[in-house]
This record gives sequence, structure tokens and C-alpha cells, in this order.
Amino acid sequence: IAYIKENNIFIYDIISNSNLQITTDGKKNEIINGLTDWVYEEEFAFVRAFDWSKDSKKIGFIRFDETQVPEFSMSVFAKDLYPKIETFKYPKAGEKNSTVSLHLYNVDSKTTKKVDLSQYNDFYIPRIEWTNDANILSAKIVNRHQDNLDLLFVDGTTAATKVVLNEKDKSYIDFIDKDNLTFLADNSFIWTSEQDGFNHIYHYDKTGKLINQVTKGNWEVTEYYGFDKKTKSVFFQSTENGSINRDVYRIGLDGKNKTKLSQNLGTNAATFSPNFQYFINSFSSAFQPTTYTLNDSKTGKQIQVIENNEALASKLKDYNLPQKEFFVLKTEKGNELNAWILKPKDFDSNKKYPVLMYQYSGPGSQQVNNEWNNHDDYWFLMLAQQGYIVACVDGRGTGYKGAAFKKVTYKELGKYEVEDQIDAAKVLGNYPYIDKSRIGIWGWSYGGFMSSNCILKGNDVFKMAIAVAPVTNWRFYDSVYTERYMQTPQENPSGYDNNSPINFAEKLKGKYLLIHGSGDDNVHVQNSMQMMEALIQANKQFDSQIYPDKNHGIYGGKTRIQLFNKMTNFIKNNL
Repeated sequence: IAYIKENNIFIYDIISNSNLQITTDGKKNEIINGLTDWVYEEEFAFVRAFDWSKDSKKIGFIRFDETQVPEFSMSVFAKDLYPKIETFKYPKAGEKNSTVSLHLYNVDSKTTKKVDLSQYNDFYIPRIEWTNDANILSAKIVNRHQDNLDLLFVDGTTAATKVVLNEKDKSYIDFIDKDNLTFLADNSFIWTSEQDGFNHIYHYDKTGKLINQVTKGNWEVTEYYGFDKKTKSVFFQSTENGSINRDVYRIGLDGKNKTKLSQNLGTNAATFSPNFQYFINSFSSAFQPTTYTLNDSKTGKQIQVIENNEALASKLKDYNLPQKEFFVLKTEKGNELNAWILKPKDFDSNKKYPVLMYQYSGPGSQQVNNEWNNHDDYWFLMLAQQGYIVACVDGRGTGYKGAAFKKVTYKELGKYEVEDQIDAAKVLGNYPYIDKSRIGIWGWSYGGFMSSNCILKGNDVFKMAIAVAPVTNWRFYDSVYTERYMQTPQENPSGYDNNSPINFAEKLKGKYLLIHGSGDDNVHVQNSMQMMEALIQANKQFDSQIYPDKNHGIYGGKTRIQLFNKMTNFIKNNL
């Protein structure tokens, strides 16, 4: 068993009950072996940076040298007489990242070899994984701009490397949060890619030569579930039945005989048995609480209902709650955007209603999806009961409608997304039952960045805005995320400055509530503090709330109750 202790890798031998330390240079805020640094965990979505070979004779691991990475410090107030200072390595956009290196440890000889990656400069290693050949380690190497990706095969004995696959993109390669590599028994591999404009499944031989594109069409593969070697079937989830829906499919590895296994319109997801004979299908929609059924993997036929959630569905009927209406909103510029609207149950088309718009808007995200209790829905239902219309629009830059729709925001985060929210608000404002003088907008994190921009750049459209834990200046955010979409501030200063709300404080006209947790290690409270200072120096009145020691999620104890009460009251008083 391999494990990490104090930034070093150890091996525990179960038989002899002994421990062996295989790295010795680990040190806090300097060297990490086999474990990711902060920004890798946050943006590449993995923590364990080591992997055993299939024969358990070798360990591949990544070493992080954080020495040159700038440190960020936060005050921790707690209940102590003197606040403590928490300091950690945090590479902001354009600043130095950890220097990463790849190593191979041989269990028998107790020796470590460093893999020569000198052909690369300023790069990331976002994944390593041993292939089914116990002597070949795979590693993804991505340049700092994240527009060039190499899949390397590393010889486990000699540490020699070979590029078996290369992908390039004019903007960025979107492989984050996707473990998009699966090795088959013959060491050929399944790979997902947006290379044809939509995310699809591809099959390559062990040398990296394309055998065939398994799925294709103007829709996206959203989840790869696995490969059944007995029937040579690939199982996956996709948006083929509409970008707001998800269905489960099977298809031959040769790209033939595609079969839809899920039956209901909404969001279907699957968990397959180890032999791929059965799967548990979870299904929900905006109108149906989540149900779980056992299904046959060949036909999709339902075998047994595991949980139908009938008790919840029955209870909710008594409340006579309003339901979301999905539609496509067309802006004056001709952009067609997925949207939903939630009206009061006693809706009267002859009345004029205020509107609260909700959005997140980040690259590849989705808030308009046909799923149960999604994104604070119960709070929205409560607001609808209070006489508000709640609406949500996924603008350009959001996901599941193809790479072109998503990547239009490249180097201009906040430009097209803000345009679309302003344009959508204008469209909604022209509906006969909406009071266009009472339109508000809110969001959290990227959504707070957006709502801040909207109340400033759309100051003649939005009456109020709430921003929770917002980025207010992209120069303050981490390197991996920000540079993927914006390059560095040194390379793209106008992209950073023209779309950061901190630079437009003088435009504030409406009511603005700014909220942040002081212990946010992701989007630092620095963002809100400097936004407040900009507003103060522009002589603008605003409301704010700081949550002591709370992180990006702002929760714990009664925090969330107080937070949502505060936002509710702000909406009632100002919209």
C-alpha cells in the first residue's frame, strides 16, 4: 500500500508490517511528492498524484516544487484573542506555478528514475495512469496555455518517452473534470475529444493511430461509463435528446448499433454492474423527483423499481407549487439561448411582475437543465410564492451546445456572457406581464462576477444585483483556470481589464449587495474588499456582508439560513 505522509511517499508492506519511505525531500510549502498542490486539486480535479503499475512493481508519481509559487495569507479569526494567519501557495494569473516532474519508482530495486521532459517548458501534468501493459505509464502533458496536449507513453524500465497522441485547439482543450482515457485489454484506448466541434468518443490503437470515431453528431457525450469487452459495447450519457436533457446509450466499439437505454425525458444517469449486464438508472426532471430503477444493459428494459420517491412527490402535490417552463430565448442579436421561467402559481397575465434572474454563466457550465431540485430551486419557488417571477438564461460560453458556442468567450471572459444577460433581460422586459423597471440579477462565484458586471454595464436594465463570493478582477484568480480562458494578464491585459467589474464601479446606479466569506481560499475575499474600495472611491452606496472564516461555500451552523434570509429581504426591499 502506498500513502503520503508529510509530503513524502511511503510504502506499507502488509505481510511484513513494515514501512518504507521512498521520497525524503517533502516539505510544507516547498516540495510535494505524490499529492497535488492546491491549484491542481481545484482546477484539474484530482489529489492522488501517484499510480501503481498493473503488476504492482512500479509507482509513477508527480513531484511538485512549490518553492517559487507566491504565497497567499488569510486571517483566521475563530474565537482566539489574536487571529491566526493561514499561509498557502496560490499561483494567481501570470504568476509562477509549481515546477512539476514525473518519476518512476521500482519496488524491487528500490530506485527512482526521473522522466526526461526537457522538451517541454512551463507545463502541467493533469493526469498519469498506467496502461494495461505493466511497463508503460501514460501521462498527459499540457502547455501553460492549455491549447496543446500530448499523451505520452513512458517506458517503465528506461523512462524513455513517446508521444502517441497530440491535440491542439485555437482556444483551449477542454479535458477538465473528464477522465477521458480508458485502456482496453490490447492497450488500445478510448478517448473523448471536441476535435470535430462536439465532445465525442474515439478509439485509438496502442500506437496512437485512430481506429474510428465511435460517436458523432451535433450533440455532446457528457459521460463515458465504460466498455463491455464481452459484447464490445461502449456505454455513455449524451445530450442527443436535447441539450437540457441527458440519456444513457450503448453503442458498438465500431460505432454501430447505437441503442438508447433510458426511457424518460429529463436527466438520466447510470451506474453499471461490473459485468455490464445491468445498470441502475437515476432519473429526474424539473417535474419529477429522482427515481432509481434496475435495468437491463442490452435493451434498457426496466427490471425493478428501487426507489420511486412517491412519498415526496405526493407530499409536494399538497403545496401546489409552480413549475418551470423551458423555452429558447432569442435575443435581438439573434442568439438562441436555453432558458426557464418560474411564475407565481396565481399568475395573472394582466398583471406586471418583478423578475429575478439567476445565472452562473461560467465556461462549459449549465443552469438550464431538465433536472429535479436544481440550483436553489426551493428558494426560487418561495420567491415565486411571494409574487416574483424567477428566470434563468444560459448565455454564450455555457456548455453542451458544442465547442463554438462555449469557446466564443475565449480571451474575453465576461464580455459575451454579460451582453447575453442584458439582452435577455430586455427580451423579458418586453413581455406584457413583466415590469421592466423591476428586473434584478444574482449569482454566486462566476455568477457573482456576472451579476456585478450586469448591474454596472447594464445599469439602465437591472434595478438590483446580488453577488456572492465574486471574482471582481481576473488578475486575482488562479493561474490554471484563468489562463485557460484568458491567457496571462501580461499577454491579454485588455481582456482582463475590460471585463473586470472592479474597473467600472462608477457605473453603479441600482442596489447592490456584495457577500463574501473571509476564509475563502478559492475566490479570495480580496476580490470583494477591493470592489468595496472601488465603490467607496466612486462615492457609490452599496450593501455588503462578510462571513467570518467561511469558505467559498459559505455554510456552517445557521450561516446558510442567515445568508438566504438576508438575500430574500434585500430582494423584497429593492425589487
